[in-house]
Amino acid sequence: MSTVPVIDPDMAEFEAALLRSIDQAQGGQQAAVHTPAQIKARRGRPVGSTQAVTKEPIKLRLDADVLAALRATGDGWQTRINEMLRASLHLTGQL
Repeated sequence: MSTVPVIDPDMAEFEAALLRSIDQAQGGQQAAVHTPAQIKARRGRPVGSTQAVTKEPIKLRLDADVLAALRATGDGWQTRINEMLRASLHLTGQL
C-alpha cells in the first residue's frame, strides 16, 4: 500500500515564493551588488531635492504646555509654528 504525501499549502506557497526569489536574484532583478563608487555617488539628498531657500535652525525656549500642545497636533508641528509666526507678523504689518 503506497501513501501519497500531503503537501502543506503554506509550505507550497513558501517554496514557490522562494523559487521566484532565486530566479529574480539570478536574473539580476534583486540583490544587485553596488560598487563603492556607486554607493558614494548615492549618498546625501538626490539632485534637485533641496530647496533654494532653506530654513535656519535656531534654539527657541517655549513653555512646556505650549510645546506639548503644538507637538500634540502631530507631524509637521514645526512647520505650523513657522506659519503661525508668519501670519502673526503679517497681522502686525512687520512682514
